[in-house]
Amino acid sequence: MFYIGCHLSSSGGYLNMGKTASELGANTFQFFTRNPRGGSAKKFDADDASALVSYMKENNFGKIVAHAPYTLNPASAEAKTREFANSVFADDIEIMEHLPHNLYNFHPGSHVGQGTDIGIRYILEMLNGNMRRDMTTTVLLETMAGKGSEIGSTFEELRTIIDGCEYKEHLGVCLDTCHISDAGYDVRDGFEETLLEFDRIIGLDRLYAVHLNDSKNPMGAHKDRHEKIGQGFIGLDHIGKIINNAHLSGLPFELETPNDNDGYAYEIKLLKGLKK
Repeated sequence: MFYIGCHLSSSGGYLNMGKTASELGANTFQFFTRNPRGGSAKKFDADDASALVSYMKENNFGKIVAHAPYTLNPASAEAKTREFANSVFADDIEIMEHLPHNLYNFHPGSHVGQGTDIGIRYILEMLNGNMRRDMTTTVLLETMAGKGSEIGSTFEELRTIIDGCEYKEHLGVCLDTCHISDAGYDVRDGFEETLLEFDRIIGLDRLYAVHLNDSKNPMGAHKDRHEKIGQGFIGLDHIGKIINNAHLSGLPFELETPNDNDGYAYEIKLLKGLKK
């Protein structure tokens, strides 16, 4: 099954996102758990979440991806920022258990000058303090582009976080095609080799989702600027090879391209045409 979706607004509620996804031709989707540039979240509606779970089963959806706000930075040097990250993460994990067996993705964070080792130690404090053995949600570390002091732009850094997590059976990775290209991994002409490197360092069994984005910048730029499918430096032919790669079969592909819903509908149709 080819699970393809896009990032949707959660303002209309959970069930509405499922219906909107179907209207766009999608069978998965991603959404922000709360204000992506802040931290506020509207009151949780358990009945609405339950209605989405039923809708997804009835319509053969793949796993969906909840995305933490960009303001979540558990690697910060500021205690107040880490406390905010801890609070948001704990609240979001509790909410996600009402959407059982789905995925919660977050940017590992930026160490803002104190060093990667210290930043990773703080990330692990958040994970180990809030994850638990009986949770159904899989937490995903997103691959990053390496701008500034971002953590997670190398597979080795992600492996270090995984190794330090007490509940690593519930921890995986979301691979962002724009980000890894910008980080210096070959997505165009060496994607198979890049996946083999991922497998050697992290393990393909840890890969749970793909953010499918073209890039406005060439490989190694460390910029993190997404482009519409086929209009960037990765290109349509190479993106077609990515979605047809056997190692990624069955994973949810989520579009985060600079689009409105009509643009997403076009890209979903385009990608379905490329799927073999």
